[in-house]
Amino acid sequence: MEAEKKAISLLSKLRNESQTDKPIIPFVEKFADTDIWNQYLEYQQSLLNDTDEKPRWFYSPWLFVECYAYRRIHEAVIQSPPIDDFDVFKEAKEQNFFESLESITALCIHLQELMTTIEDLEENQLKNEFFKLLQISLWGNKCDLSLSGGETSSQKTNIINTLEDLKPFILVNDMEHLWSLLSNCKKTREKVSVTRVDIVLDNSGFELVTDLVLADFLLFSNLATEIHFYGKMIPWFVSDTTIHDFNWVIEQVKHCDHKWVSKCGVDWENYVKMGKWVYHDHIFWTGPHEFCAMFHVAPDLYAELQKAHLILFKGDLNYRKLTGDRKWEFTVPFHRALNGFHPAPLCSIRTLKAEIQVGLRPGQGEQLTASEPNWLTTGKYGIFQFDGPL
Repeated sequence: MEAEKKAISLLSKLRNESQTDKPIIPFVEKFADTDIWNQYLEYQQSLLNDTDEKPRWFYSPWLFVECYAYRRIHEAVIQSPPIDDFDVFKEAKEQNFFESLESITALCIHLQELMTTIEDLEENQLKNEFFKLLQISLWGNKCDLSLSGGETSSQKTNIINTLEDLKPFILVNDMEHLWSLLSNCKKTREKVSVTRVDIVLDNSGFELVTDLVLADFLLFSNLATEIHFYGKMIPWFVSDTTIHDFNWVIEQVKHCDHKWVSKCGVDWENYVKMGKWVYHDHIFWTGPHEFCAMFHVAPDLYAELQKAHLILFKGDLNYRKLTGDRKWEFTVPFHRALNGFHPAPLCSIRTLKAEIQVGLRPGQGEQLTASEPNWLTTGKYGIFQFDGPL
């Protein structure tokens, strides 16, 4: 109880600071990234005209302040043993999973049925199934608890039946590039025995299941031979996936009372044991830096990503960090907005929930703004945006 009281008082202090535009203060509790964060705070201060001035809540870059807030929530918990490993968002994440159980069941059944016929599919049919699962993974990204303030955002409908209706809402559709890259890898597999796809995860719960189903299909269809997942080292943006969430979701699926759903869970556990699925976390993902700084700030992570044939970046926060969360013109090419970040061919898969989007056709953004002023933030629209050799 004492530990809980301490954590709550630290969180109250944080709330007060953010509401009253106090200066942003350094971290005090020693953690793996404390120095990196505090150096970044100094960097933010160096950008101000007055050297005595401190960065403040209302006048600092939004992405930096938002990440800082979540990192401070974590600091309040790690300063309060014995609850220092407590995930404050665990309950919300688990609720999202259970409320989406019907959709998860439908999706797992779809995957198992697909597995039984996959040998007989012609190349074009296989491509269509790949596109279907990519779209399911895209629309699964709507289930974001940081957008809904932790309120329920579960998936209640069978997403497979709605894909055709949702197609017009895909603003950038580079799925063909993904297919040609992976099918070429498959055709030249004799020369290169491994095809590695990396997935930088976003939300746990329903979205994570859509990512695992896609990863399972990639292995089973031989479009990839190994999948590497990247999650967060600490609880982050309410619903982001940690190693605990990753293992918990697989365990829940495995123990589901529907035999085909539980078969998915058993298969997924085996992939992990066999090393066909590898989970990584790295402190960089919950740091303040945009991804173009990764080469200098986290060269080990950059080198790991360079081993991939394709990297899929899920969700909005990854997109904001890919593009530096700048106020880009809508027509700026994605490659330019990446600002030199290119460890391997990559694709952003996101539903739009932040005021940033690049790589649109001339007039496309303006047209959307005229008809729907909030189109950038509702999660109604989605993208598959690829950067790599075409």
